Amino acid sequence: MDTKLHITSGDSAGEILAKSSLLGEVFVWHDILYDGPRHPGWPTEDTLNGRATFLEKATGGGLDRQLILETLRYQYHRLTEAALNKHIVLWFDACLFDQSMLAHILTCIRSRHAEKVELLCVDEFPGIEPFHGLGQLLPDQLASLYGNRRPVTDDQFEFAARVDIAFATQATDTLAELSNTTNAPLPWIPAAVTRWLLERPDPVTGLGRLEDLALTAIRAGSDTPGKIFASVAANDTPPRFWGHTTLWAKINALVERDPPLIEIEGPADRLPQWESELPLSEFTIRPFAESGSARCGVQPPVSADVANGLTTAQWPFDNP
Repeated sequence: MDTKLHITSGDSAGEILAKSSLLGEVFVWHDILYDGPRHPGWPTEDTLNGRATFLEKATGGGLDRQLILETLRYQYHRLTEAALNKHIVLWFDACLFDQSMLAHILTCIRSRHAEKVELLCVDEFPGIEPFHGLGQLLPDQLASLYGNRRPVTDDQFEFAARVDIAFATQATDTLAELSNTTNAPLPWIPAAVTRWLLERPDPVTGLGRLEDLALTAIRAGSDTPGKIFASVAANDTPPRFWGHTTLWAKINALVERDPPLIEIEGPADRLPQWESELPLSEFTIRPFAESGSARCGVQPPVSADVANGLTTAQWPFDNP
């Protein structure tokens, strides 16, 4: 009986792993570990309750708090079991979303004294440009990477604990130091942390990078969710750590500013941040009439599937 447990981020990557020729069970981790209230390391019940409340809000109420709480509890239960009797293989992308999750999972695994842990971090694949993550690969392409896995070292475990503390406490000074780290034991962390720092509010505009990209797209004429997604995706730097839920939340936040920077017309006054019966095609988004002169910009051409908002995206918290 094969005792491997493949842990990854995102349901799309998990489904691809499950369809590959690799032996073992696939387990998908769900959480937004670069954001929201939590303590570093293994969570207490209070931490899990706080996470559930935060994630319910992050999905605009699209996911029920109790469902999220039960899912989080189950995840740590599975991790405890795996540390005791499984060969754990971690599959992660180089983006902010995955790297913050990787640091946390490594910290938790270490606290449970797991004996065999291997890591495979994928930041590129021949012929795929731009490369955002594992969800872009076919099952046989994913399986071809298995030989690149390496045992997690003590230095990597120790470095992961530092990173987990920094993300959990949102310690900007510490994260700034990590972003400048050379020869990091987890070499994808500095770039991921740098992207986190770009999401801090600009001292002049008060906007993070994702909000700014969305507002720029809207002011340049993108007036539907799909067009805004396409423009922001084309202008952000890969690997992309965000997906529809995160971007829609940023767009909604632009409405909620005082004064508002944009206005939304459609079947609701906000974009749905999770699965909804409301068709996104019926929403129109424009600069707010009293928000001042619009900035102009040139948007690169995008393919039809991207313009429809149907490209692979990393959801912050997928259905379990």
